[in-house]
Amino acid sequence: MLTVDFDRLGVRPGQRVLDLGCGGGRHAFELYRRGTDVTAFDQDVEELENVSAMFAAMEAEGEVPEGAKAQTVSGDALALPFADGEFDVVIASEIMEHIPEDEKAMRELVRVVKPGGRVVVTVPRAWPERICWALSDEYHQVEGGHVRIYSAGELIGKLTDAGLRYAFRDHQHALHAPYWWIKCAVGTDNNDHPLAKAYHAFLVWDMMKAPWISRTAEKLLNPVAGKSIAVYLGKPGAARAGA
Repeated sequence: MLTVDFDRLGVRPGQRVLDLGCGGGRHAFELYRRGTDVTAFDQDVEELENVSAMFAAMEAEGEVPEGAKAQTVSGDALALPFADGEFDVVIASEIMEHIPEDEKAMRELVRVVKPGGRVVVTVPRAWPERICWALSDEYHQVEGGHVRIYSAGELIGKLTDAGLRYAFRDHQHALHAPYWWIKCAVGTDNNDHPLAKAYHAFLVWDMMKAPWISRTAEKLLNPVAGKSIAVYLGKPGAARAGA
């Protein structure tokens, strides 16, 4: 399940791409399939071991084009272990809402992307997220949980203050918003509740089969009920030749 639209972002083979806060690696895997030189970055070393193993399995199965590269790096988003302007593209998907010093993380993100490079940041959309917070404290009051709810204006304002130029935004995962409302209502750890189980089964079916009816429904619903907002931006300056 991808939150970032790589076609609209303009990702191309051979580009150096940082997946900041990669988590389980869903975006990093797609970047690897697209022939980029991807760095999956996270503070969770155990999670990165799983991502690294998947990179190796993808290569062994011939799922990646010749010349594609992938690595994992652990560290702190507030002090990235990369040089200035090291990446053509930086992705930060569903990470900023977890970071107390989000503006510092944004400045680091901007530092490591090259002039003329592209950035996309995704976070939970404000109004679906407020429903989750209202229904459940345990949804966000956990170690490493969400520390804020962003309005679109606040997120874009912080990113532009950090040195980026806003391009456009979109919304994703409208069908997932009701699932999290259900989970918050019945208990976020209650995976056996009949309604939660039924809706989860529907989401798995939708992801595996991608039927036209649910894909069309989500596309129509995303602008008004998408659970995530994705903000696409660029770093001012001239891109280097051939990039």
